[in-house]
Amino acid sequence: MFHKVLIANRGEIALRIIRACKEMGIKTVAVYSTADSESLHVRLADESVCIGPPPSLQSYLNINAIISAAELTDAEAIHPGYGFLSENAAFAEICENCGITFIGPTSESMRIMGDKISARQAVIKVDVPILPGTKEGVHDVAEAIKVAKSIGFPVIIKATAGGGGRGMKIVHSPATLPNAFATARAEAQAGFGNPEVYIEKYCEQPRHVEIQILADKHGNVIHLGERDCSIQRRHQKIIEEAPSTVTTPKLREAMGEAAVRAAKAVNYNSVGTMEFLVDKNNDFFFMEMNTRVQVEHPVTEMVTGVDVVREQIRSAAGLKLRYKQSDIKIKGHSIECRINAEDPVKFTPCPGKITAYHTPGGLGVRVDSFVYDQYKVVPHYDSLLAKLIVHADTREDAIKRMARALDEYIIEGIKTTIPFHKRIMANKDFIEGNIDTSFLEKIVLE
Repeated sequence: MFHKVLIANRGEIALRIIRACKEMGIKTVAVYSTADSESLHVRLADESVCIGPPPSLQSYLNINAIISAAELTDAEAIHPGYGFLSENAAFAEICENCGITFIGPTSESMRIMGDKISARQAVIKVDVPILPGTKEGVHDVAEAIKVAKSIGFPVIIKATAGGGGRGMKIVHSPATLPNAFATARAEAQAGFGNPEVYIEKYCEQPRHVEIQILADKHGNVIHLGERDCSIQRRHQKIIEEAPSTVTTPKLREAMGEAAVRAAKAVNYNSVGTMEFLVDKNNDFFFMEMNTRVQVEHPVTEMVTGVDVVREQIRSAAGLKLRYKQSDIKIKGHSIECRINAEDPVKFTPCPGKITAYHTPGGLGVRVDSFVYDQYKVVPHYDSLLAKLIVHADTREDAIKRMARALDEYIIEGIKTTIPFHKRIMANKDFIEGNIDTSFLEKIVLE
C-alpha cells in the first residue's frame, strides 16, 4: 500500500479522499491555490503545497506544478478526484512516466473511453446497446443534415471529447441544424480544445441511469448497482438517488452485466461509471463512461456499504478486489442533493462569506463538505459547497429524511440551493417517481 498520496484537487472531494487515506494509514498531501489557503482540505492533510494563483490553469490544471509537488513531498501516488485533471489521459501518462501511480485507469483506457466515438466503437464489440448514430466524427453541415435525415429527427449533436452538457445540442428539424452544428463545434473547441462532434438519435424523455463499477489490475470487474441522475438542469446533475425507481431486478442485472462487459473490453482497472439512457420501454442505451470517481458516489456507498474511494486506492496499489458480484446487495434507498452557492431561482453563482453554518445530523444523514462558519466562498471554481446525503429503508422515508435534513441545514451570508431542493422534495411527481431528464423543464416550482 502507498505511504503517501498527493490529492490533485480541492473542495469536498479532496476532503473525502483525505478521510479514506487516513482510515487506511496513508499520509496525505494537499495542493492548493492562493485562493484556497484557508480551505479545510489544506488544514486536514498531513502536508500542503501551494501550486499557484487562483486561476485553474495556473494551479489545479498546472501539471508541472502538481508533479513537482509530488516529487518535493515524496508522494508515491496522485489522486485526481473528479473534474480538473481526473480524465486527462496526458496527465495520467506523465504520472506513469515519472514513476508516480495515477489513482485511476491507465492512460490508454482513459483515451478510449474519453473519446465518445471510440467509446461507442468499443462497447458495440461486446454487444452493449447504443442509440443509432455516426461511427465517426461529422465535419460539415451538409454531412450533418444527411446523417440526421437518415437517423430521423430529433437528433442530438455531441462533442466527441465532451461532457457536462458542453458541445451538446438537440435538433428537431433540418432548418435549425446548421446553427446548432456550428454552436456545438464552437463550444467543443472552447471547452475541450477539440471541435469534433458526432450525431446520434435523441432519446426523448429518458431516465439517466448509471452503473458504478469496480475493477482491479487482475482482471476482476464487478458493479455496485445503479444510480438515477435524471434530475438535471442544463445537463448538470442536481439530485441523485440509488436505486432507480425505473429499474427492476432483471433490468439491473442486464445493465450491470453490460457495464462489466464494456469495462473489460478496454481492460479497465479502476472505479468508473457507465452512463445509460433508459427509454419509456425500459430499453437502455450506452451514453458514455466517466473514468473517475463520480460526484454522486456516496449514494452507492450508502446502499451497498462499499467505500468506493477506498477500493479505488486499493486497486491503484495493485490489490485484488475484496468483493465478488454475489457479495453486493442493495439495501434501502439513498438520495443526494448538491448544495451549491447559487441563487435558488436564477441559479447564478453567489460567492461570499458564510456568516453562520450548521449541518444537519441524525440517523442516516451524511454531509460531505469543505466549508465552515466564516469561510469565504471564492468565485474562481465550481459552486458546489456540500453534498447532503440521506439513507433510509424506503424511498418514501428517504424523501422525508432529506426534507427534514434540508430544514436543519443552515448556511447564512450567501444564497444557496437549499430552498430549491426543499421544493423538489415536496413535489408530487418527484415523490411518486414520475421523473425524467426533462423533469425540471416541465414542472412549475411555486
